[in-house]
Amino acid sequence: MSNLQLPDWFTGTVYEKGEVVTNPFSGEEFELNNIELSMYDFINGCSMLYELRGSLADDLIYDWRRGLDWFKDNSPKAYMVLLD
Repeated sequence: MSNLQLPDWFTGTVYEKGEVVTNPFSGEEFELNNIELSMYDFINGCSMLYELRGSLADDLIYDWRRGLDWFKDNSPKAYMVLLD
């Protein structure tokens, strides 16, 4: 487990374990703890919904951006490898 905490607004799944994640564009890998992985999957879920629908509800766009900001602030190295 990690000392990181997810924000109060986060309503996604909180995983018990982390895992190594690969950036699909660069092939770079980064090991995420359970909290980081939970937020990473939320961010990617929003991205996939956007790609499928072509749009998102305003509140989901807001949370997507807050998720990216949270990740950048709390895990800057992982952000640079996986999301930047």
